[in-house]
Amino acid sequence: MRVSVVGAGYVGLVAAGCLAEAGNHVVCVDSDADKIAKLNEGRIPIYEPGLTEIVRHNLQAGRLSFTTDLALGVDQSLVIFLAVGTPSAPDGSADISAVLEAAAAIAKCMTEYRIIVTKSTVPLGTHQKVADAIRAVTDLPFDYVSNPEFLKEGAAVEDFLKPDRVIVGATNPAVREIMKQIYAPFMRKSSRILFMDPISAEMTKYAANAMLATRISFMNEMSALCEAVGADIEQVRAGIGSDSRIGNAFLFCGLGYGGSCFPKDVRALLHTARRHQRELSVVQAVQAANARQQERFADRVLAYVRAEPGRTTLALWGLAFKARTDDVRESPALYCARRFLEAGLTVRAYDPEAMPAAQAALDGRLQTAADAYEALEGADALVVCTEWQEFRNPDFALIREKLTRPVIFDGRNLYDPGYVRNEGIEYHGIGRP
Repeated sequence: MRVSVVGAGYVGLVAAGCLAEAGNHVVCVDSDADKIAKLNEGRIPIYEPGLTEIVRHNLQAGRLSFTTDLALGVDQSLVIFLAVGTPSAPDGSADISAVLEAAAAIAKCMTEYRIIVTKSTVPLGTHQKVADAIRAVTDLPFDYVSNPEFLKEGAAVEDFLKPDRVIVGATNPAVREIMKQIYAPFMRKSSRILFMDPISAEMTKYAANAMLATRISFMNEMSALCEAVGADIEQVRAGIGSDSRIGNAFLFCGLGYGGSCFPKDVRALLHTARRHQRELSVVQAVQAANARQQERFADRVLAYVRAEPGRTTLALWGLAFKARTDDVRESPALYCARRFLEAGLTVRAYDPEAMPAAQAALDGRLQTAADAYEALEGADALVVCTEWQEFRNPDFALIREKLTRPVIFDGRNLYDPGYVRNEGIEYHGIGRP
């Protein structure tokens, strides 16, 4: 099948690459000429495991191309995926101006019937606004599909190729069959497509992210209580995760959630609720708990440093909001780094992928290291903020040797407290006695 993807950002690139991998001929369109030129050379602007290989393979096979020519993509494709950004507006709502502009531009290029599929995360009712934007430009027939993405950064390619589920919000039975055909290569073992109306599909995306954010914030609040009473949150997590009604996914406590999805989508959901005079008290509490968790961890580190005159340098492991990505948007690690810098401390950081983005976000105030152990040189404490695999089993003897005073603040509970202390290192985790 011939399809096009409008938007060569995170979602658009993953969708374009994976759809081409399944045998489709895909044209990916973006207005950024420099980005398109680099993509046609196989240079990927983001770090996402497996994506570079898929894009280069399908470029070479001739199934994937990148262009700034929207008319070309529209002309060659029956199905057009919209994957442009929907950032937070100042009032917390999702800004869908780029989605509406892209929809109108597509309509201007149409010469016959097309299917417009929105993969961007959009607020409730966007399906009607997009349809209105298209009808304002053309009288040609079209169908609209809401097809929200459920991709985890760091595992997006795998999530697309082996999805837990695919949500398709469409009312036309013929369009549902076409969407079923597009996703058939990813459903070899069993069909996991759920068909529904467009607004329910939009709501499903927000409800899913709010639920996952709730689990994270719940465990973080439990970790604070564990610290107060002397319980171990890791033992509690194992205990409740063994309940089949709860399961063990998204029960790890830490510094709070970040990234491009959960914070933005929680804000947008709350904004939608206010607009419809509804109170989402649980979701409001989730948002507040997430902010408190980041503050609480940074405060603990700063209180410790203030208690020890002359301790002015912190080694920071991890800057991305999670492992296997270079994304620092609303990263708890970046929040902590900013707090430490504002307190007058020197921060020497290492992250396998996110240092350039972090330096830009912090106006170049970070010191950066070539590797994790270089970051420790002359530092007064180690603060672990991101759960990269290479941080999970470090050389504790070397850590002890390089730090001015051997102490670890483990913001991801990566280490066994007893083992670390036996190595002669003071240990502070999350929700652990």
